[in-house]
Amino acid sequence: MESSALLFNQLKAADPFFLLAGPNVIESEEHIFRMAKHIKTIAAKVGLPLVFKSSFDKANRTSSKSFRGPGMVEGLKILEKVKLAYDIPIVTDVHETIQCEAVGRVADIIQIPAFLCRQTDLLVAAAKTGKIVNIKKGQFCAPSVMVNSTEKIRLAGNPNVMVCERGTMFGYNDLIVDPRNFEWMREANSPVVADVTHALQQPAGRKLDGGGVASGGLRELIPCIARTAVAVGVDGIFMEVHDDPLNAPVDGPTQWPLRNLEELLEELVAIARVSKGKQHLNIDLTPFRD
Repeated sequence: MESSALLFNQLKAADPFFLLAGPNVIESEEHIFRMAKHIKTIAAKVGLPLVFKSSFDKANRTSSKSFRGPGMVEGLKILEKVKLAYDIPIVTDVHETIQCEAVGRVADIIQIPAFLCRQTDLLVAAAKTGKIVNIKKGQFCAPSVMVNSTEKIRLAGNPNVMVCERGTMFGYNDLIVDPRNFEWMREANSPVVADVTHALQQPAGRKLDGGGVASGGLRELIPCIARTAVAVGVDGIFMEVHDDPLNAPVDGPTQWPLRNLEELLEELVAIARVSKGKQHLNIDLTPFRD
């Protein structure tokens, strides 16, 4: 818990924000090492604290035919190797209570998927590992739900919890990002993270040749959402990054190209430094007098 509290405090104090970034899913050990090397170099160059992200199992894919990853045992081995090799903290997600203990031995941040943000047993199991817990707000939830979800973590004895906005359902196959949520989610008294890539998903919105559907996305709007988030004053940016997005096996349409990462982060840092989004503006409603 002590090391988690130290990292948690470092992330909270990040100026202007911290970065959770990496490929959506572990494709191979070689790919993870290559991505970690480049993303760490870029994050250091622009001056952002980095937590490297990748998933060992994408359990909530649209189709049963979709690539899911290497599984927990092999995936955690790879994540532990990259953590030690590049001396970077790791964030990865869990889907079942039984996964939390093993994941907590490797990951520095345990991520709760949006679909599971209200699952009490899962939240408590993640909390009891003592690791930082990042709860993604469900696409079907009001921001106020995050107050209850974070309370579950704290009542389980873990004060190190953050909340993440990743969009709200807008019809059947689309998401929108309501910038007001970045402010309202502060009521959870936790660092607020903006997932600027999943927020541009179009769930089950892409028809496949031969039948079936997959998630589409609006990659070109990632900078728009990211600029908005840092201007409002979020504490962290979450983004999935890939060196070959068009051939990524999972969520290719919403992964940001590695070759454009430095350019985008430099702009976001510049916006965040001139914004006063983290400062409370006192509104004076007394009558104006000449």
